[in-house]
Amino acid sequence: MTTVNKKEIEKFSKLAKDWWNPNGKFKPLHLFNPARINFIKEKLITHFKRDPNSKKPLDKLKILDIGCGGGLLCEPLCRLGANMTGIDASSANIEVAKLHSKNMQLNINYIQCPPEKLNLNNEFDVILNMEVIEHVSNTNLFIKNCSKLIKKNGVMFVATINKNLKSYLFAIIGAEYVLRWLPIGTHDWNKFLTPQDLEILANSNSFSVLETAGMKFNVFTKKWSKTHDCSVNFISTFIKN
Repeated sequence: MTTVNKKEIEKFSKLAKDWWNPNGKFKPLHLFNPARINFIKEKLITHFKRDPNSKKPLDKLKILDIGCGGGLLCEPLCRLGANMTGIDASSANIEVAKLHSKNMQLNINYIQCPPEKLNLNNEFDVILNMEVIEHVSNTNLFIKNCSKLIKKNGVMFVATINKNLKSYLFAIIGAEYVLRWLPIGTHDWNKFLTPQDLEILANSNSFSVLETAGMKFNVFTKKWSKTHDCSVNFISTFIKN
């Protein structure tokens, strides 16, 4: 059994050279990144009782970024002191990530593999599943493997898109066909999960939900921010039991 969806890997591999272009195909992620990083940082500072005034508040935390792409999350979190490992099933993505981190003189461990092939049980303090679960072939196997890889009391973040009419209109029709923020075919609405579906999946694999927060985009300021509205984009934070 595998979590790899070959069509999804091929799709993102073709875009790999564009990962670090802030005005390219991944512009939406570049805009999303500051909000994602602040959310992750604040949650980890609170959970692991770190000094919020430290320049490296995530010092020595072992973090795994699954579906790391070109390393857009790995690099800023590495600068905050985290011991970063990034995995991706696409060799093209990993090549881009390795080259960019080398140029930035950052020590990040990048590995081309899906989570089920990573033989590091109970290794990580934190797992990031950011905008990836809607692209895997077997969501239960995916979360099950996350459960194997994370330490007890570790934190798992899952950012994805809700499954309802509004998300179809905004995330697919609006973002892909009208505004052309994303290439057409980036998302399959049938693979979206509601926060409730995700929580059931996580609970069955030894995780408890800590919080589910919505993320909204302001078209005027071009910035993302946290909100109580989880109807389209949301991030769920889980603790490993």
